[in-house]
Amino acid sequence: MNTKTTATLVAGALAAAVSMAAATMTAHAADQEKCYGVSLAGQNDCAAGAHSCQGQSTMDYDPASFKLVPAGTCLSMKDGKPSLEPMNG
Repeated sequence: MNTKTTATLVAGALAAAVSMAAATMTAHAADQEKCYGVSLAGQNDCAAGAHSCQGQSTMDYDPASFKLVPAGTCLSMKDGKPSLEPMNG
């Protein structure tokens, strides 16, 4: 095999792997929902007013930070103040 053929094969394999990973993440996300006000400090999955992403919450049950939970379970959680929308602290 020449260098050009090898590079083409590697590029094709990489594109296929990225595509499969994206499809898996999309399917996984469909089974979950964002639940605000339930994560412990440093255990949020993302988003909030004072920070932008995972593990950056500095307080338990931050009303502006979410944790991904199985779809349909957020509002039945007992810890914190569960909400499907971000809340003002």
